[in-house]
Amino acid sequence: MDKNSAIGMGLIAVIILVYSIFFMKEPVQQPVQKANKTTTAATKATPTTPDDSLANAQRVAQLGEFGALATGQNQTTVLENQVLRVSLGSQGGKVEEVELKNYKTWDKKPLILFDKETSQQEFSFQTKNGRSIRLSDLFFQPSEVKNLTVNKKPARSITYTAQVAPGQTIEQVYTLQDDSYEVGYALNFRGMEAVVAQQPVVLTWTDELKRLERDIKQNRNHSTVNYYTADGDFDYLSASSTDPESEKLEEPVKWVANKQNFFTAAIIAQNTFSDAQVSSSFTEADTSQVKNLKSRLSIPVSDALTGKAQFTYFFGPNDYDVLKNVTEGFDRNLELGWGIFAWVNKLLIIPAFDFLEDFVPSYGIIIILLVLYIKLILSPLTYKSYISMAKMKVLKPEIDVIKEKNEGDMQKTQAETMSLYSKMGVNPMSGCIPMLLQMPILFAMFNFFPNSIELRQEPFLWAHDLSTYDVFAMLPFTIPFYGNHVSMFTLLMTASTILYTWSNNQVSTIQGPMKFYSYLMPVIFMFVLNSFPAGLSFYYFVSNIVTFGQQALIRYFVDENKIRQNLEEYQEKNKGKEPKGGFQKRLQEAMKAAAEQEAKRKKGTK
Repeated sequence: MDKNSAIGMGLIAVIILVYSIFFMKEPVQQPVQKANKTTTAATKATPTTPDDSLANAQRVAQLGEFGALATGQNQTTVLENQVLRVSLGSQGGKVEEVELKNYKTWDKKPLILFDKETSQQEFSFQTKNGRSIRLSDLFFQPSEVKNLTVNKKPARSITYTAQVAPGQTIEQVYTLQDDSYEVGYALNFRGMEAVVAQQPVVLTWTDELKRLERDIKQNRNHSTVNYYTADGDFDYLSASSTDPESEKLEEPVKWVANKQNFFTAAIIAQNTFSDAQVSSSFTEADTSQVKNLKSRLSIPVSDALTGKAQFTYFFGPNDYDVLKNVTEGFDRNLELGWGIFAWVNKLLIIPAFDFLEDFVPSYGIIIILLVLYIKLILSPLTYKSYISMAKMKVLKPEIDVIKEKNEGDMQKTQAETMSLYSKMGVNPMSGCIPMLLQMPILFAMFNFFPNSIELRQEPFLWAHDLSTYDVFAMLPFTIPFYGNHVSMFTLLMTASTILYTWSNNQVSTIQGPMKFYSYLMPVIFMFVLNSFPAGLSFYYFVSNIVTFGQQALIRYFVDENKIRQNLEEYQEKNKGKEPKGGFQKRLQEAMKAAAEQEAKRKKGTK
């Protein structure tokens, strides 16, 4: 590893450290009894807790013309398809519970993404006589579940109706298609123009995110409120902040999502919400709850009165192939990085991963094959980098003479070294640039592995879950910046990186402190990555081993005597010619000027 390559590696390491720090950012549920068929609808009635007559009379009086709807029995209806089970209640006509059928929690319980104990959705509106009416205070009459076809797919639909007066009804319609994580929802105020005030219908959604993953810290660092405006701008509350976050949006909003590490619950407007207010908070000591997310969304009352208040609920995994087909910008709920890093994941990593997934059952083997795929793409850069280091190695005797002649004068040594490189046709940046060009893939992996739901709960060797850190051994104490566990994949990655560094140093001219730092960086990364997903550490371990093999193979076929001969032929051919322009010439001139300035300064001080 030459000096410029070492500097490049140092820059990459510093950027990765900054990136990982600033951008990387168990309640027991009773299992729900499932039906035998994959697509069913079931209804049951559960009595509400009886109020005493006085409290009941007061509630009826508060609701005014809606008082007749204040009492009744809550009937639960289940809409179910192959992937989703949605329980709906007639009290309020709202979603009570959502189960993702193909997933389990970290402790192998049914994955309940949404329930009425921890998540509440409250629709409210104003009447012309000044009353504030909440739909959860009203009892709706459910219809029979209807089978229909939506977008050429089988679907089921149920309508909840609350009749306020003859010709005046509130209707809520839910529709669930086969194999879909999306639930259609419509809110209609039929014939209610004389009753409802011209003020927005307000949806208040409070969601106490349930603990679904073992590593609650990682889960919190990837859980937040995301939103997408009508102008096409995606934004979010800070997921890594330890302080409560809140933001008020005066502009129209297309959708709002309560996003966790691997799952998202969201509501999407067919038109827009006129404005929104979102907030996020958590109690660090409470390990049963990830975060408390809250959204307050305004729906134009004209939409509800004219049948245009139509929405889509999404309850599902943060799977790119699923999210990209929901609505505009919705795939941003999967953290793939920003700018070019996201595109590397979308266009390069995810397609390859999905292809391998169809043929290889083990995700550990998939990671190995993914490494080989990436290394094959980058092999021209790897070869170019090695040849650059080999050229500098064969010039090491001349460089040693320059250092000895200048007796520690760093600027003069650098200037003469650059002059030597120029005469011999060696570009010192050619060893650094290939490594910098690999950075997009490097950063893409930092986002892919911690957020890949495909790796969730997938075991490999001693790791029980490749989406979180592997625990090879627990420590009886906590080491600052390291933790209280030993990740074997991280140790293997560190050892392989040191081996790779040693291999590079055999063909480099690097000496002194830079050589020490090249061995120090892997140790620093051991601390940084100890609590990162095992899949990421395993990927880098395999990548280092493959790169080490590539270097050995290239070294076997590269003849350093031939390289030396080519450099001497270049020097002879261009003897007496001015060096060509470009970055190298400007760098050489700058070093020469600096050396002359330093010489004048020293002469003036004598």
